[in-house]
Amino acid sequence: MSSFEVVLLGSSNDPVGPSVERLAAVGLDATVRQGRCSGEADAVLAVAADPVNEDAVAHLVAVATSGTPVLFAWADAPALRSAVQEHAGVVAGELTARHEVRIRASAAFGLRAQPDVLVRDRLLTADKWTDDVSVLATANLGLADHPVLTWRESTGVGVLGVGTEPSTWDDHAFLQLVHRWVHLATRRPDRPAVRVGLLGYGAIGHEHNRAVQAVPGLLLTAVCDRDPARVELARQLAPDVEQFADASDLLDDGSVDLVVVSTPPNTHADWALRALGAGKHVVLEKPMALTTADCDAVMDRAREVDRSVVVYQNRRWDPDFLALQQLVDRGALGEVFHLEAFVGRFEHPCNYWHSDAGISGGAVFDWGSHFLDQVLMLNRAEVRTVTATEHKRVWHDVTNADHSRVTLHFTDGTEATFINSDLAAALKPKWYVLGTAGAAVADWRHERLVTRSEIGTVAEQRFAPADAPADVFWHAPDGSVTSVALPDPPAQPFHHELADFLLEGLPMSVRAEQSRRVVAVMEAAAESARGEGRPVVPA
Repeated sequence: MSSFEVVLLGSSNDPVGPSVERLAAVGLDATVRQGRCSGEADAVLAVAADPVNEDAVAHLVAVATSGTPVLFAWADAPALRSAVQEHAGVVAGELTARHEVRIRASAAFGLRAQPDVLVRDRLLTADKWTDDVSVLATANLGLADHPVLTWRESTGVGVLGVGTEPSTWDDHAFLQLVHRWVHLATRRPDRPAVRVGLLGYGAIGHEHNRAVQAVPGLLLTAVCDRDPARVELARQLAPDVEQFADASDLLDDGSVDLVVVSTPPNTHADWALRALGAGKHVVLEKPMALTTADCDAVMDRAREVDRSVVVYQNRRWDPDFLALQQLVDRGALGEVFHLEAFVGRFEHPCNYWHSDAGISGGAVFDWGSHFLDQVLMLNRAEVRTVTATEHKRVWHDVTNADHSRVTLHFTDGTEATFINSDLAAALKPKWYVLGTAGAAVADWRHERLVTRSEIGTVAEQRFAPADAPADVFWHAPDGSVTSVALPDPPAQPFHHELADFLLEGLPMSVRAEQSRRVVAVMEAAAESARGEGRPVVPA
């Protein structure tokens, strides 16, 4: 973690600026000082307070020229204009009214930087006046791009043109830009690409392959699968990939730094432990494991060998869930106290391992790995107890339950229910969320593809409801209903975070502890269902 000092440039004890906790969340070990820095940090952020202390500004300019990079969060202060712009190589313009500022990272900031960060703030327009200034991010205003984040290596001074609003410093993506500035300004050498090996190459393995090809800093070097046809499919995207039929050979291969485990869930813990023991970082498919004991063993082993383990919770970036999460986060529903999630239809389960409870963990572990993870992202309170019931009434040729219901009872009084049903002739909404100021409903879409057959007749393909994002609606207390636009999810967000974490130290939004919590809830649900719905405290 990078050491980082926040220096307050004025007498105010409560200036606008980042909290130590928020900076730590993006990998910056921060301390806050008044007026002067210790000289021991990797980099310094100078935050203006009113009135600005000119001696403090001069001190930090001297710190920058002596070799410690300083980023000035440049509010519209005359003391900063006169003392900083000469060293920063930029000339300040006007401070705009508060509006939505779209910050766009430039190529100089690295290819993995997310292209846009949206904050609602005032923008201090600026233009560089010397060629040795690197413009790391811009914002468009009046059809012109203005530097928002700059770095001048010759003087050690950077400038940040937004940051007058507290909400800006609460934005995780914005603080990641600050972390990237530290990484660039401290001239940390770029590490070689992370060499990835895929253990198991089904449909999800192909998804990982496509993502690795698209993310700079990740390089697919090996694929292991017992089916040669699957390996050939992998080679369509990565022709030079090394082929293995025995997983032990993959784990022993010195050209692999990270192993993606895409095997059935009952093998996740074993393969993770073996990969960690071989010195590899590990990405696990969900669920992380079938018991919390196995999750703990994997996380303990990762700490012992100083390697990383994380679970591919890819549905955190589903457009309908992102829309719902935004409604909750911005308070559109008020205080949320009731959540319902549903997936299913009336149809025979698949005959693959997903329907074998001994391999998959059961129906709740299959879809619950996604939905219960989303529930726990919407409510971060502790789960007090879990109750669950299961029905086995129709599909007796598979071992999964036909219909499952899991209810989470949170310590803050919130209740959340997840239903997974293969006996649902009538569908419930995907999401039904109640709050003290409104409600949100996500309705399943029923999509079909109509084409012509070879003889000219209509050929129709109906998609399962779960194959499409749901339509999200906000219900106001007055009865009005508003359709909520679904945001465009970022491209390969998990794999971008993975590369940033392994190469630059930026923390991931998905953490093993979170996935372990999902397993604890599902494990408790299984125990409750066996006990005819009695409450169980998650491990």
